[in-house]
Amino acid sequence: MRWLVLLCLAVPAEADTLVAARTIRAMSVLSAADVALVAGTSPGALDDPAAAIGLEARTILYAGRPIRPEDLSPPAVVERNQIVPIAFDAGALSIRAEGRALDRGGIGATVRVMNLASRAIVTGRVRADGSVAVGPRAIP
Repeated sequence: MRWLVLLCLAVPAEADTLVAARTIRAMSVLSAADVALVAGTSPGALDDPAAAIGLEARTILYAGRPIRPEDLSPPAVVERNQIVPIAFDAGALSIRAEGRALDRGGIGATVRVMNLASRAIVTGRVRADGSVAVGPRAIP
């Protein structure tokens, strides 16, 4: 008598991993030519090019190495030492001043700003227009 034994092994499905197509300097905005998909999985790495294109490299990304979400951030709108408008809005009260950015950040990032008139350092959130919103509602 002949026996036929079928063995079913659970094999993890292979997924693609997003890697840098070339060495990318920090503060460079990624384009489609900067990333590539390779076969295989890498824990914590991105697997979709759309999740990386248009974002800025926070550190140097070396060619062939996986790209992780913490390696990327939104492109900077405010540069360090840039003169930026500071806006405080609370109900009917609206105060505007000029400040010097002490940090670099993209839209929604929290940055420190020195008020040029009073030399006070305040913390605020970067807006899309490049201004920094300060106050109790600006920072959750």
